Amino acid sequence: MKNCQRFAHIKSGFEQDIRRLSGHAERYRGSASAKTSARDAISLRRNMARALNQHLDRCPECG
Repeated sequence: MKNCQRFAHIKSGFEQDIRRLSGHAERYRGSASAKTSARDAISLRRNMARALNQHLDRCPECG
């Protein structure tokens, strides 16, 4: 599946944030901030999926 540069840019931005939050949750396992970061990472995964699906629906190059 060939995707445009905008798709890759959207995906890389979300993945960077997810890695940062997941890394924090892993380093500080058990703390309140780690639990919040883990929840936020899950939420970001859903948001990424939503954003990428909307992009695929609207982009003439990808869709």
